[in-house]
Amino acid sequence: MSKIEKVLATGKTHTTPSAAGNTSRGHNGNLDIVLSSPGSAKPAHQFSNILPHPTAEQLFSGAWSACYSAAVGLVAKELNVTLPADTAVDIEVDLGQTGQAYFIQGRLTLRVPGLSNEVATKLAHGAHEICPYSKATRGNIDVTLNVVTE
Repeated sequence: MSKIEKVLATGKTHTTPSAAGNTSRGHNGNLDIVLSSPGSAKPAHQFSNILPHPTAEQLFSGAWSACYSAAVGLVAKELNVTLPADTAVDIEVDLGQTGQAYFIQGRLTLRVPGLSNEVATKLAHGAHEICPYSKATRGNIDVTLNVVTE
């Protein structure tokens, strides 16, 4: 795997749980998406406040964060951990270049205020193991996992 030498663009999302599913917001506030899980009776997809051309990195980080958030919930249930109400996932996807070649890389941050660092780390890594987007990127791009418990 090659390391990115120069970052050209970054797509960022902040995803929080909501009654209608997961809500993903772009870092500059111009992308709001309400997502649901397959087979859910809750509203499907709702896009609002989107600029005419969101970046591919922003869309990828939004989809990945929704999937990863759902995986966090599954792992928490399996470990019998109650997630804090203000649980959130921040994902950044960079488009970058090394020489003439283009690559992407990702940073996932699980925010679980009040949980121990040990439990938060188990949740983050467990979710990364089962999330289909994480599986698709594993071994193909650089991915960094972070946890914030404050």
